[in-house]
Amino acid sequence: MAVVTPEQYLQLLPVLKEAPQGNVWLSYDSEADVLYINFKKPGIATDSELTDNGVIIRYEGDAIIGFTILHASQR
Repeated sequence: MAVVTPEQYLQLLPVLKEAPQGNVWLSYDSEADVLYINFKKPGIATDSELTDNGVIIRYEGDAIIGFTILHASQR
């Protein structure tokens, strides 16, 4: 398992501070190479949109509640 330093996580802070609901949950599925970013738990998506760069934007009504990033290790 790779060792991640606290300094690497600190690089995320500018983005995390701007999270829509003030909270962020991350999970990575290494088998599928997919990163899940959720701003709401539980979040029930009522709609989603696949972007040209392999990111699925998930919505609950008009609010973005998360992203699914495909082929995460290649980014």
